[in-house]
Amino acid sequence: MEALMTTTSFGGELLSFKLDGIEKIHQGEDVRDDNGKVYWKRHAPVLFPIVGKLKRNQTIINGRTFEIPQHGFARDMEFEPVTKLDNFHSYVLKSNKYTLARYPFDFELTNTYRQEGNKLIFIYKVINTGVTNMPFGIGGHPAFKIDPDDLKRGNYYLEFKEEEDRAHFLYLVDGLVGTEYAKNKLINNRIILLDEHTFDNDALIIKGIQNKSISLKNSRTRKTVLTMDFEGWPFLGIWSKPGAPFICLEPWQSTADRIHSSSVFVQKPDMIVLAPGQEFEAKFSVEFFS
Repeated sequence: MEALMTTTSFGGELLSFKLDGIEKIHQGEDVRDDNGKVYWKRHAPVLFPIVGKLKRNQTIINGRTFEIPQHGFARDMEFEPVTKLDNFHSYVLKSNKYTLARYPFDFELTNTYRQEGNKLIFIYKVINTGVTNMPFGIGGHPAFKIDPDDLKRGNYYLEFKEEEDRAHFLYLVDGLVGTEYAKNKLINNRIILLDEHTFDNDALIIKGIQNKSISLKNSRTRKTVLTMDFEGWPFLGIWSKPGAPFICLEPWQSTADRIHSSSVFVQKPDMIVLAPGQEFEAKFSVEFFS
């Protein structure tokens, strides 16, 4: 099986992954609806230094108010290339005047993509290069190509490798996490059915997942499209846009602000805190099938 991986220094983002010439990743601005409107301009961005949305898009750090856009700023910044081999691409973003005006911490964020046969491995590493403790969130947001007609007909579904009897679905209110859990979408504690209305109330966000392996399957073709392994990630986001020909499977370390958030950054739940000089690394893999 011949694999071809394409990445870009803008956002340090994966752009394309082809197996035997067949594209597996959503192609961003090249994909439009019947009215010529772009569904979603991205491919597989990294979410840093927050995942999701802040209350009023603002947060308080060391007594000062900062504005950080939804899913952070890294996805819209130019990274420096580090390594670019056929099957190993790596980029780094270092804190600078622009980032410090939005997030007053010194850091290095490295995005690495490694291809092993029909498997793609995403690796994110964060280093605190400053002199104070650094709280942050991080997540992946890859979008995978699907057949929109099969989605409309309800032929796609997600299946966990094992039963999930502790998983909970978070309820979003205008992009913020509500006080109540959402309806549990799991059938027999394993399966999530997907159709064009699955994301009418924004993304599905699951916490408490015990086994970190999930597969996207098609009941019409009776085939597995892909399997994602996300050991070490406490949350999984699942998202698309109405009628769009893609599904995003998103391993996250944290989530959006709660609706009753204090807006104090260090009080956000599930944040990672690095001491000066400390490193954090997390990875997930996606195996594609023809």
